[in-house]
Parts: sequence; structure tokens; C-alpha cells
Amino acid sequence: MKEKVKKTFNELASVYENAIDTNSIYNSEYERPSMMAQIPDDLYSKRVLDAGCAAGWYTHQLINRSADVVAVDLSPEMVASAKRRVGDKAEVLCLDLEKALPFHDNSFDYIISSLTLHYLQDWNHIFREFQRILKPKGTFLFSVHHPMMDSTILEDTKYFSTQLIIDTWNKEGKDYEVAFYRRPLQEIVTKTASFFTLKEMIEPIPTNNFKMRAPESYKKLMKRPNFLIMKAMKD
Repeated sequence: MKEKVKKTFNELASVYENAIDTNSIYNSEYERPSMMAQIPDDLYSKRVLDAGCAAGWYTHQLINRSADVVAVDLSPEMVASAKRRVGDKAEVLCLDLEKALPFHDNSFDYIISSLTLHYLQDWNHIFREFQRILKPKGTFLFSVHHPMMDSTILEDTKYFSTQLIIDTWNKEGKDYEVAFYRRPLQEIVTKTASFFTLKEMIEPIPTNNFKMRAPESYKKLMKRPNFLIMKAMKD
């Protein structure tokens, strides 16, 4: 599974670097505005981990808000793309989130993870690591696929189980097989609350620009959200 994810996102790195930011309104006009609204405008003196940085869009935004950013990703090609985007303004590392993280205890003020955790089957290890490296009163903000969206992909959905999904994405005229896990809402909430204090659960609303550019997709999202955002804090 891990090698499949790495291979797929190595292949997608150039797409993320050159097209996702401008061509995917599900990112630019849906997930990202809702995530960024939860992040302070001024992050001066704050150390932030971008966990699953892909081609570095969030890394760049966090730098622009004066944060000291460490960005990590499993894919070497995504890491290379992120480095091209931000240069030496952030530390960008190729790391496996399912292994021990090379960071000191209580060393980050924020952990931001955008659309990454559904590629991991077991959240216990990574949440334990995030809890360890996050400072007391630090914020953990992450987005994942919404269970309502993922439950429509499988023919034999067992809602209360964690299930592997192999989906096909068409990006820039090419198909990619993407593997990830769907899990029930109660597991997402309970797992988060077992390691952190849950502050807010957000079901994003697409922007008006999304509505103007893709009215039919907008209607679908207003009936069945695609993403879920969780905001939590370490006690």
C-alpha cells in the first residue's frame, strides 16, 4: 500500500506542481479556503509542521504568514516540487509518517495536514507522534475525505469498517490509480478526541467562485460534502 501511494504521487508531482493550484477548484475554491480560515494570519515566531506537504502550496502560504515551517512528504518527487516552490525558506524533508518522526517533544506550535491522513490505515501511531511533538495548547488541523463521499465509491460499502479504496483520478488527460482508506465518521471523531481536545468539526462550503465556475458540482457538494476538517488542541 505504502509503495503504491508513493509511486502514484511521484507520478502526480508535476501535475500538483503545475496544474492543481489553478485547475482544481476542489482545492482552490473548496478545501483550501476553509483550512486557511482556521489558521492565524500572523504566525511570526510559530513553528509549524506541514504534514503531507505535496508540492508545497500550504508550505508557501505558511511562510507568507511568517511561520517557521518544516514540511514533510512520503514522495521524493513531491518533496522536490515543494523545494522548487519555497527554496530555502522552509525545511522540506522526505519522511514516512508511519515511522517515528525525527523531532523533539513539544517542538511545534501547529501541525497542519491537508488531505493526507486517509492514506494511512492506522492513525494510532501518527496521532501519538503528533501529540508528542506538539506543544501544550498547540493546534492540530487536518482535512480528510468525508465519509459520505467515500461511501459512494465502493460497490460493497461496509460503513462502520475501515476499507481500502482504489479510485481512478483523471488529471490532465491521464488516469491514475489512487489507493486510500475510508473510515466512518465516528472513528474520525473518536480517534481525534482520544489524543487531543477536539475544538471544531468543519464541513467546508464551496466558495461563490466555485458556484459560478461549476454550478452542478456546487449543487452536489451542498448535498454531499467531499471533505471534512478537524481542528483539535493538545492539552
